Amino acid sequence: MSKQLTKAEEQIMHVLWDLEESSVKDIIEKLPNPKPAYNTVSTIIRILETKEFVGHRPMGRGYIYFPIIEKTEYTNQSLHKLVDGYFGGSFKSMVSFFMKKNDVDLKDLESIMKEINKENK
Repeated sequence: MSKQLTKAEEQIMHVLWDLEESSVKDIIEKLPNPKPAYNTVSTIIRILETKEFVGHRPMGRGYIYFPIIEKTEYTNQSLHKLVDGYFGGSFKSMVSFFMKKNDVDLKDLESIMKEINKENK
C-alpha cells in the first residue's frame, strides 16, 4: 500500500475507522460543519474503493462501507514517507527535530520511552 490520500479522503477514512462500517449518510453526520454534499462524499468513497482502502456490502437500497486498510497500517506508511522525505530515513533525526522544535523536556522524553518499552514487552 503506497497510495497517498488527499485531505478529504483521509477525513472520511478517519470517520470510517472510528465507525468501523457506515452508510454515506452516517459518514456525513460525523463530518464537521459545513457538511459536504451527499454526492461529494459518495464520490470520495468510490475513489477510496478504487484505491482499495474501502469495501462495501449491500444494505437495503444502498451500501454499507467499511475500511479495508487498518488505521495503524496507514499511519505507519505515512510516518515512513514523512521520515524518508524530510529526515533522510532517520527516525533519530525526526525525533531530535521534534524535540528541539517543540521544546520537549527530559521528563516528557522519559515518559515517551516508558510507553515505547511497555509496548515492546
